[in-house]
Amino acid sequence: MSDLNKIPVTVITGFLGAGKTTLIRHLMQNPQGKRLAVVVNEFGTAGVDGEILKSCADENCPAENIMELANGCICCTVADDFIPTIEQLMNLPEKPDHIVIETSGLALPKPLLKAFEWPAIRSRITVDGVVALADAEAVAKGQFATDLEAVQAQREADEGIDHETPLSELFKDQISCADIILLSKADLAGEEGLDKARTMIEAEAPRKLPILSMSEGVIDPRVILGLEAAAEDDLDARPSHHEHHHHHDDDHGDDHHHHDHDHSHDDFDTIVVEMGEVSDPQVLQDAIVKLARERNILRVKGYVAVEGKPMRMLVQAVGERLRAQYDQPWGAQARKTVLVIIAEHDNIDAEAIRAELGA
Repeated sequence: MSDLNKIPVTVITGFLGAGKTTLIRHLMQNPQGKRLAVVVNEFGTAGVDGEILKSCADENCPAENIMELANGCICCTVADDFIPTIEQLMNLPEKPDHIVIETSGLALPKPLLKAFEWPAIRSRITVDGVVALADAEAVAKGQFATDLEAVQAQREADEGIDHETPLSELFKDQISCADIILLSKADLAGEEGLDKARTMIEAEAPRKLPILSMSEGVIDPRVILGLEAAAEDDLDARPSHHEHHHHHDDDHGDDHHHHDHDHSHDDFDTIVVEMGEVSDPQVLQDAIVKLARERNILRVKGYVAVEGKPMRMLVQAVGERLRAQYDQPWGAQARKTVLVIIAEHDNIDAEAIRAELGA
């Protein structure tokens, strides 16, 4: 099959809470005449992002074109989950014109690109581009960028420190793999914050990359769809800290694909907190912010059942920044509160977190 007949795939990567789902919603609403399909990879067991996107399904991206992979990071479940899902999409009666993949915020993008070398799919799809989202406000504060001189000095002073923090490595890998960087939440960062974030990303990037700012996930789809990067043929230009953890045998035979499971999202953990209806949502929101402040919880997302309210409340928190909004009626769904909580492994104390949330 020539490149012209291959289905283009856009991989959207970015740290937790950078706005990937919001961007995909915007793409679904503005598909440029294309029939889209979406693959959502959740870290954890409750498919909140998939639910959000399915609620936006329409004739350009019908519900059967929205697939969820909830069994852990795509790059560790290639044979079992990812390849069959892509094949299923390509075998739909109406084939999609373009596939968008939202990776987990903890996924390393490069192993996913290597999965496109698999014989079952390599002749049928091409990686149109890798789009990395970065929270402009967070990056401007230096949260996911590394001062190499300071790290080196620290390393020399303390024998116990032999690598960068997992977060900064992960951030660098996402930047290194990208064809285009979107600085999200530009409205919160302001011009000075955006300039700072751009400077820091340019320092991390292995090559010159376009860096664009956006707010609320709104960007012209023509800017990010149709990049024609053929990223699967360009892996050497996309360096990763974790190359040695991902072995793909030279023949790429289906039975010869090996994967070590020790890359950086093992530094993260996730729990799902379920409870009944909440009488005062503000008390719950305050508790979530307190968890971020006192226990370094990175991300909280989910639905809250509020007593006396027919609509479910969608809660999205990144660190101490929390957004809550009523999004749609419960319908036939059981009215219960379900929150997915993600943090670095050492900061997850399930019992204490549940107690603080009043579960």
